[in-house]
Amino acid sequence: MLALAVAAMPLAAADAMNVATFLEKGEPLMKKGAFALFSSDFKLLKREIEQASAQLRTERLAAEKAGRKPSYCPPAKSGLSPEEIMAGMRAVPVTQRQRADVKDGLRIALVRKFPCGG
Repeated sequence: MLALAVAAMPLAAADAMNVATFLEKGEPLMKKGAFALFSSDFKLLKREIEQASAQLRTERLAAEKAGRKPSYCPPAKSGLSPEEIMAGMRAVPVTQRQRADVKDGLRIALVRKFPCGG
């Protein structure tokens, strides 16, 4: 399933942050711990994740409504830790990180944590 998520990655949208940039900004923040909250990069990355999450949720709900199997199946109250988000970004092959956007890396993290049964 993870291979399908990686293979299905479209080219990054013009206004979306790519995975390479996200990792470039996110890796140093992970080392700062709680102090990362005061960084402008933290706010930028948080906004990227919020936008990508909303897009992925819309896609998932549309797939369900159309009778298609969604790419991930989260429980009603769920979420990802910063470590899980970063692991999803790191799972994007290095050769694709400039072309893949944050939504692609986030999709990988969601598929890993919330696979659909059957």
